[in-house]
Amino acid sequence: MAPLRKKTSIDDPTKLSGVEKAAVVLLALGEEHAGLWEALDDEELKEISQAMSSLGTVSSSVVEALLVEFVSGMSSTGAIMGSFEQTQRLLSAFLPGEKVELLMEEIRGPAGRTMWDKLGNVNEAVLANYLKNEYPQTVAVVLSKIKAEHASRVLSALPEDFALECVTRMLRMEPVQRDILDKIEQTLRTEFMSNLARTSKRDSHEMMADIFNNFDRQTESRFIAALEERNRESAERIRALMFVFEDLSKLDPGGVQTLLRAVEKEQLGLALKGASDALREMFFSNMSERAAKIMREDMEGMGPVRLKDVDQAQMAMVQIAKDLAAKGEIMLAGSGTDDELIY
Repeated sequence: MAPLRKKTSIDDPTKLSGVEKAAVVLLALGEEHAGLWEALDDEELKEISQAMSSLGTVSSSVVEALLVEFVSGMSSTGAIMGSFEQTQRLLSAFLPGEKVELLMEEIRGPAGRTMWDKLGNVNEAVLANYLKNEYPQTVAVVLSKIKAEHASRVLSALPEDFALECVTRMLRMEPVQRDILDKIEQTLRTEFMSNLARTSKRDSHEMMADIFNNFDRQTESRFIAALEERNRESAERIRALMFVFEDLSKLDPGGVQTLLRAVEKEQLGLALKGASDALREMFFSNMSERAAKIMREDMEGMGPVRLKDVDQAQMAMVQIAKDLAAKGEIMLAGSGTDDELIY
C-alpha cells in the first residue's frame, strides 16, 4: 500500500479514502467502543492504524458528516456481520461467564422461538432417548405440547410399554398448571437443550475424522502415519472417531437387514470382497439361504477386483448406513466407545 500523506487539516470528507473514513469514525467513537477493533483482521488493523496515525486534524463538521454517513449506511443496508463468536464476546462485556455460556448454548441449539418449537426440531430418536428416562406424566405433557406428527414419531421410538403408559396419561390429562409447565420447560432447557447444544459443537477432530473416512485406504494410511509422527495424540483421537466399514459389525440384526435393503447387490458384493471373514458371515447370516448362496456365487464370478473399487463400495455403504442412522432407521455404535450413538 502506498504511504499516506501527512495531513495538517481535513475539511472535506469527499477527499478521504474508505480506510481514512473508517479511521475517523473509530477515532470519534473512542476507547469505549474499542471492541470494534476485534472484528478486524490483521491487514485491516494495519491499514486503519496507518491511516489514523497520518490523519492530522479533522474538523468537527467532517466528523459529523462521516458519522451521519456511517449511520445512514447502516440503517439503509443493515450491513453488519454477526457470528457466535462476536455475540459471545459482546455478551461477555456485561454478563457473567456462566450466563453467557447458557445463552450461547441455547442459541447454538435447535431453532425455534419457544421451547416447544425447539423440541419440534430435535431428531425424534434423540428426543425419545432423553424422554425414556423421565416420568410418564412429564413425557405426556411434552408430547401434548409438540406437533402431532413429531409426537407420533417420538412415541414410535420409545419402548412400547413406556409409550403406552404415556398415551394413557395423555388420554386422562387435565389442563397443566402454569407453574408445572414452567418447571418442565426449565428442566428441558437446563438438562436437555444445553447438553444438546454442547454436544452439537463440532470438534476439529470429528471434522477430520469425516474427511479421513472419505479417503481411499492408501491415502488414509499415509496421512495417519504422517500425523502420528507429528502428533500421536491427534492421530489416535481421529482414528477413534472414524466410522469405518468394519464398524458395521456392531449393527444389530434389524439394522443389518435394513441396510441390506438399501444397498445395491453389486455394490454389496464388491464391498464384501474386501471385508473380514467375520463381517462377511454376519451379512450372509442376515440373508435368506438362497440370497446368500447367490451373493457368494456373484462374488466368486467377479474374480480379482481393484482395491480402489472395493474402497469406494465400502465407503458408499458406510455413507448409506449414516444416512439411515440420521433418519432414525438404524443405530450405529461409534468406533470410539461401545455405547456411543450416531444420530
